Amino acid sequence: MTAKISYDSVEVGTEVPVREFRVNRADLVRYAGASGDFNPIHWNEKFAKEVGLPDVIAHGAYTMAEAARVVTEWAGDPGALVEYGVRFTRPVVVPNDDKGAVIEIGAKVAAKLDDEARTVRLDITATSAGQKVLGRARAVVRLV
Repeated sequence: MTAKISYDSVEVGTEVPVREFRVNRADLVRYAGASGDFNPIHWNEKFAKEVGLPDVIAHGAYTMAEAARVVTEWAGDPGALVEYGVRFTRPVVVPNDDKGAVIEIGAKVAAKLDDEARTVRLDITATSAGQKVLGRARAVVRLV
C-alpha cells in the first residue's frame, strides 16, 4: 500500500498511473471458486463460442475489482472508496495460451467534490486488447 494521498495535493486532471493486470484461464478458475460464479462462459471455450462470444471471457466483477484496486492503492487506503460504479462495455477475452489477456487501468481526477469531506471523483479507464472494457467507470474517494 502506498502513502495516503492528500486532498490538497491533487487537482482536477491529476492522473493515476496506468497499471497492467494479466489474467489467464487459471486466474478465472480461482476467481470462480472465490466468487461462486461458475458460469461456463468463464471457463468453457466451446460453450462461450456457442453463445456467441469470441472465446472464454473474464468475469466482469474481476475486471471491476482490478479497477477498484488501482483506485484504492493510489488513495493509500481501501476504506477511502466512498462510491464506485461501472458499465461493462466489452468483455475481456482470455485466450487459452501462456499469455492470457492484459487489462490496462488508469484514472484521472475529474472533480474535487467537497472540500470539507475531502472527496474527489475519479474517472477510470480500462482497456483490453485496445478496446474499452469498462464505461462510465467512476469512483468517489475520500482523501486525507
